[in-house]
Amino acid sequence: MLEITDKIREKLKNKHNVSENMVREAFANRQGCFLKDQREKHGTIPPTHWFVSETDNGIKLKVCFIHLDGVFYIKTAYRANLSEQRIYEKYGS
Repeated sequence: MLEITDKIREKLKNKHNVSENMVREAFANRQGCFLKDQREKHGTIPPTHWFVSETDNGIKLKVCFIHLDGVFYIKTAYRANLSEQRIYEKYGS
């Protein structure tokens, strides 16, 4: 189950031009594993994970989330840059 707070939903829409449906599509289309965000300033308990996947329209999104008790709490999602795509292809596929 995906959980997106109103505050995050607003950020996705207004800052990143990403809809909740696009995030759901990225989850459904994901191939590969989740990567743990190793950056110290992004450390959370439980840890933040991420992946890169395409929407049904071929837009590559980076989706960051916390997984707790079977629920994926979305932190952010935005169009993945080339560096993020390469990292995911190397370590997540």
